[in-house]
Amino acid sequence: MHGKPLRLKRRAEFLRVAANGKRAAMPGLVLQALPRPDDGPPRIGFTCTRKLGNAVARNRIRRRLKEAARHAFGAAPEMLNPGAVDLVLIGRAAGRTRPFAALCADLRRALAKTGVA
Repeated sequence: MHGKPLRLKRRAEFLRVAANGKRAAMPGLVLQALPRPDDGPPRIGFTCTRKLGNAVARNRIRRRLKEAARHAFGAAPEMLNPGAVDLVLIGRAAGRTRPFAALCADLRRALAKTGVA
């Protein structure tokens, strides 16, 4: 890995990953992963649907996903396979109350299932 993952911010980037990427659903999150042809650093985006509740609830789930990603990629950057990849983490309702260790385990399993790690 080439340092800290960059962020996906534009809707078109999220839609491209959703349309063409691999998908892994876990109890606390859904991971979508799409390899890129360039040799840049990994990019990651976070999202939650309005079905999960009001802005406070969605932001809490999103913050938990960001922290789980920071733990996964910060502690073991070699965890990611070499090459550029775009990742989208989608929060699920269980992500709000799921123990943090279980949420991190969900992320690791999803990364393995999509072939990113």
